Amino acid sequence: MQNWFRDDLGQQALGFLIAQTTYIEPQVYRTKYPELNYARFVPVDYSAGDWAKSITFFSIDYAGRADWINANANDIPLADFTRQKFEAGIEMGSIGYRYNLEELGQAMMIPGLNLTTERANAARRACEEMIHNIAMYGDNRKNWLGLTNNTAPTVINAAHTWAYDVAQATPLLNAILNDINGAITNVWQSTLTVEMADTVLLPLAGISLLAITQLPNTTMNLLEWIQRNNLYTQQTGRALTIMGVRGLDTAGSGGSGRMVAYRNDPEALKLHVPMAHRFYAARQVGAFVFEVPSMFRIAGLEWRLPATARYVDGI
Repeated sequence: MQNWFRDDLGQQALGFLIAQTTYIEPQVYRTKYPELNYARFVPVDYSAGDWAKSITFFSIDYAGRADWINANANDIPLADFTRQKFEAGIEMGSIGYRYNLEELGQAMMIPGLNLTTERANAARRACEEMIHNIAMYGDNRKNWLGLTNNTAPTVINAAHTWAYDVAQATPLLNAILNDINGAITNVWQSTLTVEMADTVLLPLAGISLLAITQLPNTTMNLLEWIQRNNLYTQQTGRALTIMGVRGLDTAGSGGSGRMVAYRNDPEALKLHVPMAHRFYAARQVGAFVFEVPSMFRIAGLEWRLPATARYVDGI
């Protein structure tokens, strides 16, 4: 018996049958990604104009020392200042998305899914990932360094590797306390008590260790104790910020863990984003194909007062 269905017609019929008998869940499940929270760690400045070519800033330092003089002296000690100019170039990044009329029509048939919105979200996410990576880790292609791998802060070595050992519990606790308070104290003393680190970033393994390590004869873990008993809190009455950061587990010398203690303030460090991510008008790139471009402009991380930070390697 001759099959009266042509192959293409049969496939269409089968597809229609499946579509009619399949229940489509209204919830669309999206893959979860790590939080892009660079703005919590680095002050972000959007104030420069969209098309600024570079970021220029100046630093001023005073010089001069008063001394004793004779009433008839004509060689009075003089005060002066020095000014340094710094310039950071601005670069442009882009990402876009495209669609065709057929995709749009088919997407309208799926509850909870808007094709153009999802692709716009994907492009926006990709932009934020790039900015996050620039802020935290820099970009070798532009010779930029980030918060976790900069050459500006002084590097000191940890007193002890942060690996839990029951037999060495008390010495380990003392070493951890010395490492954290030592980094804060180092900044404070080296700047003649002018600057103080208010933020401590730790490897994920390190902050996990603090959270699960209970202080002997107490109900308090080590993380809680350090947040209450540290030089910054004792001197200012404000809470010390302690957070775990991806990438620090191997950021130190020899691939060791690294702690970052620094003053999280736009006077000390800054990330300029003159043009925040924005989409532009869709353009037709084919008979039924449309593309939506987007752009952002950014300068690398500027650590303007490196004396306000310390790296502690080997934790």
